[in-house]
Amino acid sequence: MKKGKQNKDIKENLDNKQKQVNQNQKKETKKVNKKEAEITPEEQLKIDLQAEKDKFMRLYAEFENFRKRTAKEKLDLFETAGEKVIANLLPVLDDFERALAEMKKNNEDEMAKGVQLIYDKLKNTLNKEGLKEIEVKEGDEFDPEIHEAIAQIPAPKKKLKNKIVDTVEKGYQLGKKIIRFPKVVTGK
Repeated sequence: MKKGKQNKDIKENLDNKQKQVNQNQKKETKKVNKKEAEITPEEQLKIDLQAEKDKFMRLYAEFENFRKRTAKEKLDLFETAGEKVIANLLPVLDDFERALAEMKKNNEDEMAKGVQLIYDKLKNTLNKEGLKEIEVKEGDEFDPEIHEAIAQIPAPKKKLKNKIVDTVEKGYQLGKKIIRFPKVVTGK
């Protein structure tokens, strides 16, 4: 019986505490509502004005970010506008280099001079457009971000282990973008 009475007393205490909490909440709500009701029209206008200013600033910042992003995209587009045409001309450069090498082997110096002039003119024109050859030498460190390994052979010298042994095809970049990776042979 004592336990039942104790449980009943605890339950009554909890109910009383809950009633007090509910009454306190109602009082607080009434205070807040009175404060809201006490706001003058001028204060309300100030609050609204501040909200609109905040909205305007966010919209302005968003527009500025958009403007900067589109300007950067335009600049990137102009820098690489002729990328496709230049990339299609790279095999022509390769053919010129092979032709010059063969002419020099066969002692066709006069013809090689004419081809050399045309080759130099084409190369200079492409350089003016931003084309740069990626320099690759024997013994350079192989970098998969820049080079394309097409074969791996036993290193002819110990110092060429895990390094570039030969360049099969030159690589080029247009501005900062690589448009053809140099094809290399590495030593193992």
